Amino acid sequence: MRAAVKKIPFRYYRFLLPLLTTFVMTFIVTGVATWRVLGWDLRMFEMWFSSWMIAWTIAAPTMFFVMPMVRRALARVVEDALE
Repeated sequence: MRAAVKKIPFRYYRFLLPLLTTFVMTFIVTGVATWRVLGWDLRMFEMWFSSWMIAWTIAAPTMFFVMPMVRRALARVVEDALE
């Protein structure tokens, strides 16, 4: 029998969603971009990590400000599930 893992309270969802989304997205995008420029090289991983951290520190706060605007814009053009 597995021990139950305590879940994070739902009130943190609005903070964790943009953090984790930008974490994964910038990780993949900077990895592909760095690989395209440098190819598979040991130096590539050092450069990837550096560019990923810069990208994530820009993307995460940006997502916090942009996501509410995107939700409002989408609410105007997407029909409500209850309609």
